[in-house]
Amino acid sequence: MANIIAVIWDCDKTLIDGYMQDPLFRKYGIDASDFWARSRARAKEIEEKGIRVNADTYYLNYFIKCAQDGTLPGLNNAVLREVGKELQFYAGIPAFFETTKAMFREDQSYAEYGIQVEHYIVSTGFAETIRGSELMPYVDGIWGCELLDAPDANGNDLLSEIVYTIDNTTKTRALFEINKGIGKIQGIDVNSSIPKENRRVQFENMIYIADGPSDIPAFSLIKQNGGATFAIYPRGDMRAMRQVEQMRADGRVDMYAEADYSEKTTANMWITDKIQSMADRIRSAEKEKIRASASDIPRHLA
Repeated sequence: MANIIAVIWDCDKTLIDGYMQDPLFRKYGIDASDFWARSRARAKEIEEKGIRVNADTYYLNYFIKCAQDGTLPGLNNAVLREVGKELQFYAGIPAFFETTKAMFREDQSYAEYGIQVEHYIVSTGFAETIRGSELMPYVDGIWGCELLDAPDANGNDLLSEIVYTIDNTTKTRALFEINKGIGKIQGIDVNSSIPKENRRVQFENMIYIADGPSDIPAFSLIKQNGGATFAIYPRGDMRAMRQVEQMRADGRVDMYAEADYSEKTTANMWITDKIQSMADRIRSAEKEKIRASASDIPRHLA
């Protein structure tokens, strides 16, 4: 089994400055704050009828409604993917993905033990928009919300159905799926019984990076199982800084920094150093396994 170090990222306000829907709103000339206000108001109307609404993912229904009623004409998965090209990543991304993925490829002392770095994105946003971004050559898996197209009366494909969702709680399910190798090992699903030592990515070899309290369930799962957690806040945002400092004080995250992944920044150095530390620990453990399993050298009897 490969010794994989998984760096797992939230997207909005972690990899990008803002929300992935912003390029979509610009395309259609929609005021973002007004759109979100109308989406929340519609969700509240439903709740007032005594129906429980998932606040994290109701917006998907509202996007479908706007696609179908012409507020967002022609909106389909091709459009979602196209606007992914416009995502503005924080400084240092995607170069940081490329550099860290290659850390152990040329070093035989690590490569011989199958030590490698993989990057995953787990987001409550559109998986298709992430797929359209410049990050894709360096991403090993995406967990996000998936929508289905269907032709309208004129034969034009429009968003029509929600087929998969991720919210801030079910992000933990995604972490278990990464842990077990869902999408990498055929025939495995999240309910498969796999001994801990045989799972594709050990939790202690995971680094989870996100921006706020909504990711506390994921932070907690990683922390409780020996992994590392890191929080990001936008430069100059005192309120956001205080928020992640409180999470550090509460033991939710190990470290935090401004959202800049360029060389020599805190985020770049801390995550890189954590990857290196994990690789060194894995290599030491593998060497010890070999030593422990090796029989004594035969000697002449006295």
